[in-house]
Amino acid sequence: MSSVSSKVILEVIATTLAEVKAAAAYGADRIELITAMNEGGLTPSIGLIEEAVKSVSIPVNVMLRPHSRSFVYDKEDIQTLLSEVRRIRRAGANAIVFGALTPKGEIDTRLLQRVLDRAGDMRMTFHRAFDEVKNQAAALDQLLAYPQITTILTSGGQPRVLDAAEQIQMLVARSAGTHCSILAGSGLSPNRDELRAFLDFTGVQQVHFGSGVREEGKSLAPIDLMRMTEVRSILQG
Repeated sequence: MSSVSSKVILEVIATTLAEVKAAAAYGADRIELITAMNEGGLTPSIGLIEEAVKSVSIPVNVMLRPHSRSFVYDKEDIQTLLSEVRRIRRAGANAIVFGALTPKGEIDTRLLQRVLDRAGDMRMTFHRAFDEVKNQAAALDQLLAYPQITTILTSGGQPRVLDAAEQIQMLVARSAGTHCSILAGSGLSPNRDELRAFLDFTGVQQVHFGSGVREEGKSLAPIDLMRMTEVRSILQG
Protein backbone atom coordinates (compact mmCIF):
# COMPACT_ATOMS: atom_id res chain seq x y z
CA MET A 1 0.00 0.00 0.00
CA SER A 2 1.29 3.44 -0.95
CA SER A 3 1.40 6.49 1.28
CA VAL A 4 -0.22 9.72 0.13
CA SER A 5 1.25 13.14 0.83
CA SER A 6 -0.90 15.87 2.36
CA LYS A 7 -1.19 17.66 -0.97
CA VAL A 8 -3.11 15.96 -3.75
CA ILE A 9 -3.81 18.21 -6.74
CA LEU A 10 -7.50 18.69 -7.49
CA GLU A 11 -8.38 19.39 -11.12
CA VAL A 12 -11.99 20.35 -11.83
CA ILE A 13 -13.83 20.44 -15.14
CA ALA A 14 -15.43 23.79 -16.03
CA THR A 15 -17.64 24.54 -19.03
CA THR A 16 -18.60 28.18 -18.39
CA LEU A 17 -16.94 31.27 -16.97
CA ALA A 18 -19.16 31.04 -13.88
CA GLU A 19 -17.95 27.49 -13.31
CA VAL A 20 -14.33 28.55 -13.74
CA LYS A 21 -14.75 31.18 -11.05
CA ALA A 22 -16.68 28.84 -8.75
CA ALA A 23 -14.13 26.03 -9.05
CA ALA A 24 -11.29 28.42 -8.22
CA ALA A 25 -13.18 29.97 -5.30
CA TYR A 26 -14.11 26.57 -3.88
CA GLY A 27 -10.58 25.21 -3.80
CA ALA A 28 -9.66 23.70 -7.16
CA ASP A 29 -5.94 23.68 -7.90
CA ARG A 30 -6.40 23.59 -11.66
CA ILE A 31 -9.18 23.91 -14.25
CA GLU A 32 -9.82 21.70 -17.25
CA LEU A 33 -11.79 23.98 -19.55
CA ILE A 34 -14.07 22.22 -22.04
CA THR A 35 -17.40 22.36 -23.76
CA ALA A 36 -19.78 19.43 -24.46
CA MET A 37 -19.17 17.64 -21.18
CA ASN A 38 -21.55 14.81 -22.06
CA GLU A 39 -19.44 14.07 -25.14
CA GLY A 40 -16.30 13.71 -23.07
CA GLY A 41 -15.22 17.30 -23.68
CA LEU A 42 -14.52 19.34 -26.81
CA THR A 43 -12.55 22.52 -27.48
CA PRO A 44 -14.23 25.56 -25.89
CA SER A 45 -14.63 28.90 -27.63
CA ILE A 46 -11.67 31.27 -27.79
CA GLY A 47 -13.70 33.90 -25.95
CA LEU A 48 -14.30 31.56 -23.03
CA ILE A 49 -10.63 30.59 -22.95
CA GLU A 50 -9.51 34.22 -22.86
CA GLU A 51 -11.97 35.18 -20.14
CA ALA A 52 -11.17 32.10 -18.04
CA VAL A 53 -7.44 32.77 -18.09
CA LYS A 54 -8.00 36.41 -17.12
CA SER A 55 -10.47 35.60 -14.34
CA VAL A 56 -8.58 33.18 -12.10
CA SER A 57 -5.07 32.81 -10.74
CA ILE A 58 -4.96 28.99 -10.92
CA PRO A 59 -3.80 27.19 -14.09
CA VAL A 60 -6.33 26.73 -16.89
CA ASN A 61 -5.80 23.69 -19.10
CA VAL A 62 -7.79 23.71 -22.33
CA MET A 63 -9.27 20.74 -24.16
CA LEU A 64 -8.04 20.36 -27.74
CA ARG A 65 -10.53 18.01 -29.38
CA PRO A 66 -12.46 18.93 -32.53
CA HIS A 67 -15.15 16.24 -32.32
CA SER A 68 -16.21 13.21 -30.29
CA ARG A 69 -16.41 10.63 -33.09
CA SER A 70 -13.04 9.09 -32.29
CA PHE A 71 -9.45 9.95 -31.41
CA VAL A 72 -8.33 9.24 -34.98
CA TYR A 73 -8.02 12.46 -36.95
CA ASP A 74 -8.00 13.15 -40.69
CA LYS A 75 -6.17 15.97 -42.47
CA GLU A 76 -9.06 18.41 -42.05
CA ASP A 77 -9.19 17.67 -38.32
CA ILE A 78 -5.45 18.22 -38.11
CA GLN A 79 -5.73 21.56 -39.87
CA THR A 80 -8.30 22.62 -37.28
CA LEU A 81 -6.25 21.29 -34.37
CA LEU A 82 -3.11 23.16 -35.37
CA SER A 83 -5.05 26.38 -35.86
CA GLU A 84 -6.69 26.04 -32.44
CA VAL A 85 -3.38 25.36 -30.69
CA ARG A 86 -2.08 28.70 -31.87
CA ARG A 87 -5.12 30.53 -30.51
CA ILE A 88 -5.10 28.67 -27.19
CA ARG A 89 -1.46 29.55 -26.72
CA ARG A 90 -2.09 33.22 -27.46
CA ALA A 91 -4.90 33.24 -24.91
CA GLY A 92 -2.41 32.33 -22.19
CA ALA A 93 -3.62 28.85 -21.26
CA ASN A 94 -1.40 26.81 -18.97
CA ALA A 95 -1.64 23.66 -21.07
CA ILE A 96 -3.56 21.85 -23.74
CA VAL A 97 -5.43 18.61 -23.10
CA PHE A 98 -4.98 16.42 -26.13
CA GLY A 99 -4.74 12.85 -27.34
CA ALA A 100 -4.64 11.11 -30.72
CA LEU A 101 -4.54 7.48 -31.79
CA THR A 102 -3.81 5.57 -34.96
CA PRO A 103 -6.46 3.28 -36.47
CA LYS A 104 -4.55 0.40 -34.81
CA GLY A 105 -5.16 1.82 -31.34
CA GLU A 106 -1.67 3.14 -30.78
CA ILE A 107 -0.56 6.67 -29.95
CA ASP A 108 -0.33 8.80 -33.08
CA THR A 109 3.18 10.05 -32.39
CA ARG A 110 3.45 11.88 -35.70
CA LEU A 111 0.43 14.07 -34.97
CA LEU A 112 1.40 14.38 -31.32
CA GLN A 113 4.76 15.84 -32.32
CA ARG A 114 3.14 18.31 -34.71
CA VAL A 115 0.79 19.53 -31.98
CA LEU A 116 3.62 19.81 -29.46
CA ASP A 117 5.73 21.77 -31.95
CA ARG A 118 2.85 24.19 -32.47
CA ALA A 119 2.25 24.45 -28.71
CA GLY A 120 5.73 25.84 -28.12
CA ASP A 121 6.37 26.22 -24.40
CA MET A 122 2.85 25.17 -23.38
CA ARG A 123 2.51 21.95 -21.45
CA MET A 124 0.24 19.08 -22.40
CA THR A 125 -2.02 16.66 -20.61
CA PHE A 126 -2.51 13.53 -22.70
CA HIS A 127 -6.20 12.83 -22.15
CA ARG A 128 -8.35 9.71 -21.98
CA ALA A 129 -7.52 8.60 -25.48
CA PHE A 130 -4.95 6.83 -23.30
CA ASP A 131 -7.75 4.56 -22.07
CA GLU A 132 -8.28 3.19 -25.57
CA VAL A 133 -4.70 2.11 -26.27
CA LYS A 134 -3.97 -1.60 -26.32
CA ASN A 135 -1.06 -1.49 -23.88
CA GLN A 136 -1.04 1.32 -21.32
CA ALA A 137 2.40 0.51 -19.92
CA ALA A 138 3.96 0.72 -23.38
CA ALA A 139 1.97 3.87 -24.18
CA LEU A 140 3.19 5.50 -20.98
CA ASP A 141 6.78 4.74 -21.91
CA GLN A 142 6.17 6.39 -25.29
CA LEU A 143 4.70 9.52 -23.71
CA LEU A 144 7.59 9.83 -21.26
CA ALA A 145 9.79 10.68 -24.26
CA TYR A 146 8.05 14.08 -24.54
CA PRO A 147 9.10 16.62 -21.88
CA GLN A 148 6.05 18.82 -22.58
CA ILE A 149 3.65 16.06 -21.56
CA THR A 150 3.49 16.54 -17.81
CA THR A 151 0.20 14.76 -17.07
CA ILE A 152 -1.73 11.74 -18.31
CA LEU A 153 -5.46 11.71 -17.58
CA THR A 154 -6.68 8.14 -17.25
CA SER A 155 -9.29 5.90 -15.72
CA GLY A 156 -6.96 2.94 -16.02
CA GLY A 157 -8.92 1.70 -19.01
CA GLN A 158 -12.14 1.22 -17.05
CA PRO A 159 -15.38 3.28 -17.08
CA ARG A 160 -14.80 4.04 -13.37
CA VAL A 161 -11.28 4.69 -12.22
CA LEU A 162 -12.11 3.16 -8.84
CA ASP A 163 -12.41 -0.18 -10.64
CA ALA A 164 -8.86 0.17 -11.99
CA ALA A 165 -6.95 0.77 -8.77
CA GLU A 166 -4.27 -1.81 -9.54
CA GLN A 167 -3.72 -0.38 -13.03
CA ILE A 168 -3.45 3.16 -11.66
CA GLN A 169 -1.02 1.94 -9.01
CA MET A 170 1.13 0.41 -11.76
CA LEU A 171 1.08 3.59 -13.85
CA VAL A 172 1.92 5.76 -10.83
CA ALA A 173 4.86 3.50 -9.97
CA ARG A 174 6.06 3.41 -13.58
CA SER A 175 5.98 7.22 -13.88
CA ALA A 176 7.57 7.87 -10.47
CA GLY A 177 10.61 10.14 -10.64
CA THR A 178 9.78 11.38 -14.14
CA HIS A 179 8.48 14.74 -15.37
CA CYS A 180 5.03 13.21 -15.95
CA SER A 181 2.28 12.54 -13.39
CA ILE A 182 -0.80 10.34 -13.53
CA LEU A 183 -4.10 12.24 -13.22
CA ALA A 184 -6.82 9.82 -12.12
CA GLY A 185 -10.37 10.56 -13.21
CA SER A 186 -13.80 9.22 -14.18
CA GLY A 187 -16.42 8.39 -11.60
CA LEU A 188 -14.75 9.92 -8.55
CA SER A 189 -17.09 11.34 -5.91
CA PRO A 190 -16.93 12.81 -2.38
CA ASN A 191 -17.24 9.36 -0.81
CA ARG A 192 -14.64 9.54 1.94
CA ASP A 193 -14.04 5.83 2.43
CA GLU A 194 -13.83 5.05 -1.31
CA LEU A 195 -11.64 8.01 -2.21
CA ARG A 196 -9.22 7.62 0.72
CA ALA A 197 -8.82 3.92 0.04
CA PHE A 198 -8.15 4.64 -3.64
CA LEU A 199 -5.57 7.33 -2.85
CA ASP A 200 -3.81 5.22 -0.25
CA PHE A 201 -3.66 2.15 -2.47
CA THR A 202 -2.56 3.83 -5.71
CA GLY A 203 -0.36 6.64 -4.41
CA VAL A 204 -1.81 8.92 -7.09
CA GLN A 205 -1.08 12.60 -6.46
CA GLN A 206 -3.54 14.21 -8.89
CA VAL A 207 -7.29 13.67 -9.25
CA HIS A 208 -9.80 14.90 -11.81
CA PHE A 209 -13.43 15.66 -10.92
CA GLY A 210 -16.40 16.46 -13.17
CA SER A 211 -19.91 15.48 -12.13
CA GLY A 212 -18.64 14.36 -8.72
CA VAL A 213 -18.38 17.96 -7.51
CA ARG A 214 -21.65 19.12 -9.07
CA GLU A 215 -25.08 19.35 -7.48
CA GLU A 216 -26.56 15.87 -7.04
CA GLY A 217 -23.62 14.48 -9.02
CA LYS A 218 -25.22 15.57 -12.29
CA SER A 219 -22.90 16.46 -15.16
CA LEU A 220 -24.79 19.57 -16.29
CA ALA A 221 -25.53 20.91 -12.80
CA PRO A 222 -23.58 23.78 -11.19
CA ILE A 223 -20.44 23.12 -9.18
CA ASP A 224 -21.43 22.54 -5.56
CA LEU A 225 -19.59 24.21 -2.66
CA MET A 226 -20.40 21.43 -0.18
CA ARG A 227 -19.11 18.69 -2.48
CA MET A 228 -15.96 20.66 -3.28
CA THR A 229 -15.37 21.25 0.43
CA GLU A 230 -15.76 17.55 1.18
CA VAL A 231 -13.38 16.54 -1.61
CA ARG A 232 -10.76 19.02 -0.42
CA SER A 233 -11.11 17.66 3.12
CA ILE A 234 -10.62 14.07 1.92
CA LEU A 235 -7.60 15.00 -0.19
CA GLN A 236 -5.94 16.69 2.77
CA GLY A 237 -6.14 13.47 4.76
